[in-house]
Amino acid sequence: MSQSETASSQVLTTVDVVVLTLVDGVLSVVLVQRERAPFAGVWALPGGYIHAQEDADAHASAARVLRSKAGIEEAYLEQLATFSGPARDPRGWSVAISYCALIPQQKLPAQRVSLKIVPVHAAGQLPFDHGQILQTALARVRSKSQYSSLPVHFFGESFSLPQLQQVYECILGEPLNKVSFRRKMDELGMLEPVPGEMQAGGAHRPAQLHRVRPAFRQQLALSVRGL
Repeated sequence: MSQSETASSQVLTTVDVVVLTLVDGVLSVVLVQRERAPFAGVWALPGGYIHAQEDADAHASAARVLRSKAGIEEAYLEQLATFSGPARDPRGWSVAISYCALIPQQKLPAQRVSLKIVPVHAAGQLPFDHGQILQTALARVRSKSQYSSLPVHFFGESFSLPQLQQVYECILGEPLNKVSFRRKMDELGMLEPVPGEMQAGGAHRPAQLHRVRPAFRQQLALSVRGL
């Protein structure tokens, strides 16, 4: 083996996943406690090596890491970006294929000592370049929420349009006009009413519950115009 081939074989290849959820209307990130050096015992994004003999592709690697490191089986998952270089990992030159996952809070593991959920603004100092990866994910989610159905993946099976509008507003950080928002949801065409299902409205009228059409449960509806 030549010297160049030996050097290339030493590049570390991993996946890192930013798992976002909503807790009491606050955008939050899932962190796991690292078991091994470097940074043993430190809270970090779920991540791990690609298993060349086991994983069909990087997406499969990310899904496996979520299952094994965070106990997460069901999440909307999309590739985010690639981070690389000699300085991001003290073990050596590395390439990390990062992913962003969105999941309803109720689908997260009920109890897991090595897992915690914190508001994204309180994530603190993260190891490696996980802080940069988190910020990249937040920028992606906020950008895509302007013109796509991405925020629906923070919900479970059903939700009302007022609830959905609140989530869009939480992500975008600004209030939205109710009429314009509902028109945009109609244009996206990704929702259907749940027959006979209403949300109790307290002091307000009950709201019709909706669900994501099957065709859009693992892909996004897109709009040519933003909100």
